[in-house]
Amino acid sequence: MYLYTWYQWLLFFFIYCFIGWIIESTYVSVRSFHFVNRGFLRLPLLPLYGSGAIIMLWLSLPVQGNIFLVFLFGMVGASALEYATGYFMERLFKMKYWDYSNNPFNLNGYVCLGTSIAWGFLTLLLTEIIHRPLEWLVLRLDGTVCIVLVIIIGILFTADAVHSVKEALDLGRILESMTKLKSELEEVQVQIALLKAETAQKVSDLTTETIQKAASLKDETMVKISSLKAETATALKESALAERLQSLTENREKLTGRLTFYRKGILRRNPTASSRLFGEALRELKEYSKKYKKS
Repeated sequence: MYLYTWYQWLLFFFIYCFIGWIIESTYVSVRSFHFVNRGFLRLPLLPLYGSGAIIMLWLSLPVQGNIFLVFLFGMVGASALEYATGYFMERLFKMKYWDYSNNPFNLNGYVCLGTSIAWGFLTLLLTEIIHRPLEWLVLRLDGTVCIVLVIIIGILFTADAVHSVKEALDLGRILESMTKLKSELEEVQVQIALLKAETAQKVSDLTTETIQKAASLKDETMVKISSLKAETATALKESALAERLQSLTENREKLTGRLTFYRKGILRRNPTASSRLFGEALRELKEYSKKYKKS
């Protein structure tokens, strides 16, 4: 049985957040061939792993000693947590911070069979090997020392979480606005193309009609006047559309400029992040983030 005080549970949570960060950062860094400070937070902590570890410990309580059930309960519990976390983060922040869509036997990209099996084995590793020495260490810490550690880490964790959530929400709004602006830009470009085609046809029709009338009147001036009127009307419309196009382009560039240092950090810490609705805008921001990495 895991009989711990509230501050010991919190300390275990932070310890496993840190261990999870080591695992994720090592894995992603090796695949990327450069160091990646993995995660949603800037601190070396991954709350998903901390929460997952606590859930694994609790779920293994009723079936301790039965390796298969410990594996099964841990796999199901951690997968459910990962799915719920991924689902709500995407709804809140407009993007998936991890995406298993290209993995076989995945469920909406939030979980897949491979990672679920890995969660099961991790539960066995946690309950049978990892937790025992950590438990020995934490239980031998003085209560006051443990509380002080939990308070200090908790303050830093909370401050980082609040700031990261704010930046992620702003990043989501940028993605949404960029996608909307792109749609408006495409619409204006289509209007300009249609206007040019329509005007060219009108000028051709007017010229043909006027030439026929002028032929009987021997007056070529009518041709020039009609063509000039059509061209002037077109020029005015094109000018208005061009101004609209320029304004939209400038607004889009301003949105890209709102990609602050911390928002770039979110993108760099999550290189596999994706977005179902705003994928193109996200790819553009990722490229921008790489291009201006130091700014």
